[in-house]
Amino acid sequence: MSATALAPWLQRQLNELRQQRGHALLLAGPSGLGQYELALALARSWLCETPTEQGACGQCGSCHAVDVHTHPDLCMLMPETLSLELGWPLDEVTQKKIDEKDRKASKLIKVEAARQAVIFTQFTRSRGNTKVVLVYPAERMNMESANTLLKTLEEPVGSVRFVLATEAAHQLLPTVRSRCLTHHLQWPSEDEALPWLMSQANTPMNAEQARVVWRAAGGRPDDALRWASMGLSAQTWSQLPKALAQGQAQAMADWEPALQLEVMQKVCHDLMAVASGATPRFFEAEHLPAKAHLFRLQRWSQDLMHAARSVEHPVNAGLRWEAWMSQAQQALSARR
Repeated sequence: MSATALAPWLQRQLNELRQQRGHALLLAGPSGLGQYELALALARSWLCETPTEQGACGQCGSCHAVDVHTHPDLCMLMPETLSLELGWPLDEVTQKKIDEKDRKASKLIKVEAARQAVIFTQFTRSRGNTKVVLVYPAERMNMESANTLLKTLEEPVGSVRFVLATEAAHQLLPTVRSRCLTHHLQWPSEDEALPWLMSQANTPMNAEQARVVWRAAGGRPDDALRWASMGLSAQTWSQLPKALAQGQAQAMADWEPALQLEVMQKVCHDLMAVASGATPRFFEAEHLPAKAHLFRLQRWSQDLMHAARSVEHPVNAGLRWEAWMSQAQQALSARR
């Protein structure tokens, strides 16, 4: 999702948020709903020199400065790994240490970065009428960095606005949540999402393909774009559950381990849903293997959650894949 062309459901939420007068907003919701895109669009609109009814104009010097990640009145408070991934500059000292491999980029929002954000709020504005601190993902703040931000979050100096975006609001300190106006991100409808998905995909897709990708993503726009970028076909997705049960899921053998694990978790989820009398979410019911024993599915679910905690650890990918496939076959066996 680009900064100047939000999805229609995000644009509606942006219009609502721009009417809020509070100095600190918290955008909360499950992953994949566009927290980062909405937070950045809101920051751009606050900083824009000639805002329109739809938000930032996209043409002024302020908008350009945000687009090229050099706006002096915008502080992006995020993990170093994410800053590098999204192209937001780190301070010279930190960048040098990472470049020279003195240390690895942090996956957390460090207390030093939070202190720099506080110092940022105390300087005079450089361009317009406000300064903005964008915190994402806010749940990556540990207790020390969150506490460092608290006083400024409650009583910022001058004209400073905060937008915090999170995919796990329950992990935030209650004192952080209490200082913000919370906005819960809205789930888009399928009728609205499918035309958008077809227009955003980097390869042409018809409505049937878009519907399969949308279902594979569980209705999460960011995940749907990821699946679409992989060229996921309706045939491949529909065959995966039974292929797993037969130990023949070679279609996903070369995928990233986190993605392999995600598919297995979705198959497990849908089978447990069916076993409980509910409707499957990610696959059509006829594409699922024969009902497995609920006890084995529960054990498999626990195994998958355990595997997720170490999915990024450097291990032999081939051996891990074989172990996961063996677990899947055992769990999906129709034997009692």
